Amino acid sequence: MRYKALKAAFPYTLPIFTGFWFLGMAYGIYANASGFSFLYPMFMSLLIYGGSLEFVTVEMLLSPFAPVQVLIMALLIQARHLFYGLSMLDKFKGLGWKKYYLIFGMCDETFSINCSVDIPEGVDSGWFMFFVTLLNQLYWAGSATLGALAGSLLHINTEGISFVMTAMFVVIFLEQWMKETNHTASILGLLISVICLICFGADAFLIPTMILIVVLLALLKPRLDKKEQEDSP
Repeated sequence: MRYKALKAAFPYTLPIFTGFWFLGMAYGIYANASGFSFLYPMFMSLLIYGGSLEFVTVEMLLSPFAPVQVLIMALLIQARHLFYGLSMLDKFKGLGWKKYYLIFGMCDETFSINCSVDIPEGVDSGWFMFFVTLLNQLYWAGSATLGALAGSLLHINTEGISFVMTAMFVVIFLEQWMKETNHTASILGLLISVICLICFGADAFLIPTMILIVVLLALLKPRLDKKEQEDSP
């Protein structure tokens, strides 16, 4: 039963494997270039397992100790997982101990597969989702560890590697922009970011920016949803 579920789950994770190994190795090299041994990205990828948050965590570990700021930042970056979890409650019912790992290991890509895929007939759904989750985490943790080891052993020229985090968020933004029919939310986020950067400075603008974006988007959500429905064909 387990082997059958693993065999069924593996092909669905192959596209994730490709993306995770490229980005995970970049993260590992970035962490190494920032002065951390391979153990840091390895354990962060196993215990935090949140790509965007892990990149930001490297910067946080190099900054003065600010636990409240770290907590707020982590909650804001990973807040979308609350909605992932709520939408998967029915699928996780009756799965016993597996549901705890499925909750912990839920990332964007894993959620996308487990939420939308039609599980092949005769394959146990609990084990299928378990192996999708496990394989994706192993891809990420393995690539992050390998990237950090490569950075420390091969003496890779890491000049400019810190830009990888900026590039990642730019790509995420551009992908979202291309998928949108209404760019109001994206433009609003850009304007708030610029205003907060001017008002609070480069060292302190991020948290007020994210709080304002979350609050304003929550208030404007009904209007934005209505506008999107009107614009959609």
